[in-house]
Amino acid sequence: MTFADMLRAWREAEEMSQTAFAKKVGLSVQNLNDLEKGRRIPSPSRAAKIAKRLGLPAMGLIQLALKDSLVKEGFDYEVKLESA
Repeated sequence: MTFADMLRAWREAEEMSQTAFAKKVGLSVQNLNDLEKGRRIPSPSRAAKIAKRLGLPAMGLIQLALKDSLVKEGFDYEVKLESA
C-alpha cells in the first residue's frame, strides 16, 4: 500500500469529498489531489501532521511516505520504523 492509496481509501471510507477531507487534514484541495494521485510524496513531518489530524499513529504514515520516497528513487526496500 502506498501513502496515496491509504489517503484515498480513508477519504472514501469516510464518504468525504476532496474539499471536505482537505479541510479536515489541513491541506489545499490541489495538494490533497496531488498526494492521492501519487504525484507528491509527503515529508515525514507532513505525514505525521496528517496522521494526527486523522487520529492515527504517526509512525505508520511516516513509514508509508518514506517507502514511497525510496520507490520513487528506484529502491525496492521495506521500511520499518521503531521508536527510540
